[in-house]
Amino acid sequence: MIDLHTHTFFSDGQLIPSELVQRAHAAGYTAIALTDHTDSSNIEFIVSSLVRVAADLNSHSNIRVIPGVELTHVPPEMIGTLTDLARSLGAKLIVVHGETIVEPVIGGTNSAAIRAGVDILAHPGLISDEDCRLAGDLGVTLEITARKGHSLTNGHVALRALHMGVPLVIDTDTHSPDDLITKAMALKVLLGAGIPNGKTDDIFKQSQFIVNKLCKNL
Repeated sequence: MIDLHTHTFFSDGQLIPSELVQRAHAAGYTAIALTDHTDSSNIEFIVSSLVRVAADLNSHSNIRVIPGVELTHVPPEMIGTLTDLARSLGAKLIVVHGETIVEPVIGGTNSAAIRAGVDILAHPGLISDEDCRLAGDLGVTLEITARKGHSLTNGHVALRALHMGVPLVIDTDTHSPDDLITKAMALKVLLGAGIPNGKTDDIFKQSQFIVNKLCKNL
């Protein structure tokens, strides 16, 4: 199991990074990204903290730890600038908090994230065909999520992405230890989103592809 969207107590998660990583390792995960919520108020602190702890844990653990951020509820006009800033500070994975239907995310966030070339657009809600097509053109991966509430539109995201050939990953958006799931449960979430059995392996492979790409410099 690989999870590219999790949170620690550096934002609104319950665990320090070391405990989250250890629990994921014990659950059989091979890689995990730490992607705490950030905006212009805390981006330097979040990135520097996660880069440091990821380096420490990667030196002493068999699970690969990727430092990242989740740009959350920021004005769409700032997403490109903050994406560039996060990368310059050392974040290896950029996730954007997409237009979930259960939170008042600013309209245009999905489009701005895709145009900024982020790695993953999380829980993109009722993503438009135009944005979905653009994600495919620009190589932005869309997320199927195991998180309650955000998962309500998994079926829509899966249908549009499969139709247009857009890459997908499955993540947990973990905030507490109980949010971590097994690969068997991840498979059930994918099937529940309407993804055919023959396509589920492609989604797990996309997570591995992202890890392989990002870990060259870790």
